Amino acid sequence: MGFWNWRRRGPKAVRRYPDALTAHQLWMVSLSAPVSRDRTASRTTLYPFTRIDDDSARAWLAEQWEITTREELVDRLDDLARTGYRARAYRLTGVAPLAWDAALYADITRRGFACGMIGEGDAWTALKNIVPAVVGTYGSWGAYADHYLLGRQVWRDGLRGTPDADFPAPQAAADAHLRSLLDPANRASPWNLAPWDAIRQPDRRR
Repeated sequence: MGFWNWRRRGPKAVRRYPDALTAHQLWMVSLSAPVSRDRTASRTTLYPFTRIDDDSARAWLAEQWEITTREELVDRLDDLARTGYRARAYRLTGVAPLAWDAALYADITRRGFACGMIGEGDAWTALKNIVPAVVGTYGSWGAYADHYLLGRQVWRDGLRGTPDADFPAPQAAADAHLRSLLDPANRASPWNLAPWDAIRQPDRRR
């Protein structure tokens, strides 16, 4: 069964996209790192999976976001960039956790690229568009992580009493994932590979 799943997903993504990201590109991709907990996720490429799996990206967008066209994708990204979930969070907590919306924004952008709804150039442009707001709001990956967790908690609370109440992973799983990303000893963490201040420095090849 495992072998069949491997074959269906296709070859390693790095075979299709062999060029290493620049420091700025990796930083932008890393905005979605809190969302990317699955073992099949890639956190160091624009393509969101370690193996080519365009169909999964397309199905996820349709099932979780009701996105089936480029126009719907663009509209959703625009909503997340403008207000997203942080507007509700602000009403409830007095804090507007941009990080939650930014992580979702980056994740949707990468999946939209993976299934061909947007091209590579448009994907990078979309990610660049969210950078000024994020950099203007936070000063470290730690602060970004804190607001991501706050936004996720407000979102989870909003699902109580609905058919989707059991959908999210336990909060403990999200907490552990963020601790791993922030762990200085974790050499695989994209947040260690692309430190927060990297986006403020001249771009370079890694």
